[in-house]
Amino acid sequence: MNTIHIIGLGAGDLDQLPLGVYKKLKNADRLYVRTADHPVLAELANEGLAYESFDEIYEKHDDFAPVYKEIADTLLTLSTDGPVVYAVPGHPLVAEQTVQHLIEAEKAGSCRLSIEGGSSFLDAVFGALRIDPIDGFQLVDGTTMDSDRLNMSQHILIAQIYDTFSASEAKLTLMEKYPEDYPVTIVTAAGSAQEKLRTVPLHELDRAAEIDNLTTVYVPPSTDTQEQLKEWQTFRSVIATLRSPEGCPWDREQTHESLMPYLLEEAHELLQAIEEQDDDAIAEELGDVLLQVFLHAQIGQDNGYFQLEDVLEAISAKMIRRHPHVFSDTEVGGSADVVSNWQAIKAEEKPAAASLLDGQERFSSSLTTSFNYQKRAAKAGFTWPDAAGAWDKFEEELQEFRSELANGSKEHQLDELGDLLFTLVNIARFHELSPEQAMVGANRKFRSRFSFVEQKVNEGTGRFHDYTLEQLDEFWNEAKLLARKGE
Repeated sequence: MNTIHIIGLGAGDLDQLPLGVYKKLKNADRLYVRTADHPVLAELANEGLAYESFDEIYEKHDDFAPVYKEIADTLLTLSTDGPVVYAVPGHPLVAEQTVQHLIEAEKAGSCRLSIEGGSSFLDAVFGALRIDPIDGFQLVDGTTMDSDRLNMSQHILIAQIYDTFSASEAKLTLMEKYPEDYPVTIVTAAGSAQEKLRTVPLHELDRAAEIDNLTTVYVPPSTDTQEQLKEWQTFRSVIATLRSPEGCPWDREQTHESLMPYLLEEAHELLQAIEEQDDDAIAEELGDVLLQVFLHAQIGQDNGYFQLEDVLEAISAKMIRRHPHVFSDTEVGGSADVVSNWQAIKAEEKPAAASLLDGQERFSSSLTTSFNYQKRAAKAGFTWPDAAGAWDKFEEELQEFRSELANGSKEHQLDELGDLLFTLVNIARFHELSPEQAMVGANRKFRSRFSFVEQKVNEGTGRFHDYTLEQLDEFWNEAKLLARKGE
């Protein structure tokens, strides 16, 4: 079987290389190195060591992933002619993607590997920075790192920072979380005689002169809560503190039931911000809605029934399950197929309902409940063929309501008013309009115009009863005209 001996060159110079590894390198008949840019290789070259590097492959590609894949594939091909020795910086199993490709090939039975030697650059970096990894640290690849996965409370070491471009990409990712003046340390050639540490503000990371394949960027833990406000865990900790015995009396008293009005209020304020296309307000209102989600999750955790992880697991599993065209091999022709699949999967997940109307109630809105009922009944065929029938029914209900207002009891008047509103909702359904959204808009419009009327009254006598209805109506019409001009 094809054999590849992988040797780590360590993080420093020749003096730090183990004697056994040194002998293997000196005795290698076919020695290949990922890059010749390493102090050990420079010293061994002076001793007459011959090797071939893969540096030229770096010039062929725009990013590192295909570089590492090609190097691994080339080594597999070379090993068909006999054993080869492959040397990499540091330790072969730490931040070395080419070795990971070779390990996958070994699992597939394409080669046999031996791996040895080379202290990890982590040991040298920890020593240079004087930090203890027991405090918690993250080692990330600068070419693929994602700000979502960075934990600001831990030591962060960023490898694979080779040049100005990769440093710039890392800087932009870090600035999604960290302030632009946050101190970061550029560690070069850690553990060697050329070791150099330089601390700079984050925004200057890609302007540093000493960046090469021996560079590691260190981001220290943040100890300032204000700096960590973009962290999910910070927000969760804030909510847990508010609910703790040492927290806020009001927050501690809340239950799922007591918070229901606030969730409704925040949801409507978010809808208003979206309607007004106010991005700043949308961001703020989304935060208020998120606050309600976290409060409910914390209450669930405090009561021992569920916690935030259960919420995340349930919704993530649902999204994956109901999007087989994304996460599986199901094919769809468009959004109509997506909706159809969603409904079919949803029906499989839930037990058969005793009634078509089961599950259509919305506690927060009688208008939405009415809309849902009529929509579900229409799907079963219980509806007029067109909107004309709904309009005729509206006229009928209007007359009945008027008749009850003239002669009926309050109970009958209320009953007929409900029928009239129900018919209006049906008309909205025929014309594909949301009655809930319409009512929200009407309330908002009334508030805006009435506020203008109030302003006019306050500019005058300050008392509504000093004005006739006709005068107040003029103020109202003026508000309407101003609103139209602003549209």
